[in-house]
Amino acid sequence: MSLARRDLSKIILATVFAAFSFTTVAAQELNEADIKRLALEAILEKPEILIEALSILQERENAALVEAQSTALTELRDDFAQNAPIFGNLDGSVTLVEFFDYNCGYCRRAEPEVKAVLETSKDVRIVYREFPILGPGSEIAARASLAARNQGKYQQFHEAMMALNGQAFEASVMEVAGDVGLDLEVLKTDMQSDLVNDHIAASLRLAEALRITGTPTFVLGDEIIPGVIERGTLLEKIAALVPE
Repeated sequence: MSLARRDLSKIILATVFAAFSFTTVAAQELNEADIKRLALEAILEKPEILIEALSILQERENAALVEAQSTALTELRDDFAQNAPIFGNLDGSVTLVEFFDYNCGYCRRAEPEVKAVLETSKDVRIVYREFPILGPGSEIAARASLAARNQGKYQQFHEAMMALNGQAFEASVMEVAGDVGLDLEVLKTDMQSDLVNDHIAASLRLAEALRITGTPTFVLGDEIIPGVIERGTLLEKIAALVPE
């Protein structure tokens, strides 16, 4: 039995005993068969017990997730910007980190919001973490994007990929690379460099530690924000973090 199922079983039994006013001593006097029978009878009589138990389990899991993420943020905050493309005010007092995938439709929807924030706020820098989790095409795109730094064209390539009409795969990635003026032969070599490998490996490690499983995901201050976030909300959150 998995940990979650064991926890749920305990919570259901605890909820049953609470609902029917059983004491801990009384519970200890019951054998396993009696407990299972009692739990089944209670659930049949009061099905809402299951909903209550599931709600308690969800609350516990959410609390554990928040605690784990908070600990990881404290330990790893200095790692976000290492070997990463950074834009905006490089000396800004607020850092916005984005984990993204070029094949993620929501990431493409978030791009105008991020650009608007960079154009509006003078106190923020954005750290891009390439997080290719949506298949081989995503990794090719991430490698090409990171390799484009060596030719001084990361931003142009990044924006062109975010505006891509269709999926990123080798042919479409190379077409975009050519359109923005990248030397394709140099790019293909640089895509296998240690810097590219290290960035992707670090993104995967950071995401695992922070329990990030989807894109886009933003890290801002002590918050981990999954999904598309509107520019106005982002600007409000950034303004709240700017030192007075």
